[in-house]
Amino acid sequence: MPRLCGFRNSGWFWPVALGLLVLVGTVPGTSADEQTSDKTTSKAAATATETQGEGKLAKAVVAGGCFWCTEAVFEEIEGVVAVVSGYAGGDGKQANYRAVSSGQTGHAEVIEITYNPAQLDYETLLEVFFDAHDPTQKNRQGPDVGTQYRSAIFYANEGEKEMAEKVIDRINMSKKYKKPIATTLEKLEKFYPAEEYHQDYSARNPFDPYVRQSSTPKVLKVRKQHSKLLKPKAGAGK
Repeated sequence: MPRLCGFRNSGWFWPVALGLLVLVGTVPGTSADEQTSDKTTSKAAATATETQGEGKLAKAVVAGGCFWCTEAVFEEIEGVVAVVSGYAGGDGKQANYRAVSSGQTGHAEVIEITYNPAQLDYETLLEVFFDAHDPTQKNRQGPDVGTQYRSAIFYANEGEKEMAEKVIDRINMSKKYKKPIATTLEKLEKFYPAEEYHQDYSARNPFDPYVRQSSTPKVLKVRKQHSKLLKPKAGAGK
């Protein structure tokens, strides 16, 4: 379903969107429940992955505005095994695109990143996350406005929370941005996968106007700033 940037929450959005869905023969589900410093000595870094064990995979849940954009960024990072778009911050009954788009459910559009800590540590993952969006904007990213587009890190344990605080403090002290980081730290209660048509949306729809306007520039930015972290074929021929 095409995303109409800042206009998708306008009064005419849903009638038009539903009409488009009928035309393409796609009807989204109503419930995501129904669908499927020193890094080596950092106590926070150790705690963040302490439950994973050597050689095992870890998961991280972050929100940086439109999940189409952040999903596209992390799919190119070495050590990332899978990225799933979804919702967090609210209950399962309202974890669907139409409800979340109202901005009244408490959810944020998020991505769940499955990664190998031996290749990509949590601190580096967060550094990529902050470069993949504007963390100084509160409850919005560009044309997308509302609490569902907030910048947030949904931490699963105290180690992840401590590491997030550390990275945020470092960025603020560096004066990288003119405004302080607005990213919230929220305890992860549950991650709800988004409807199937949202998954890999940017990769499947590279010519979508929203993708070209909002997603692609973020991917290109991260490619440039974190070129050493990219998978071997990421960006090839583009």
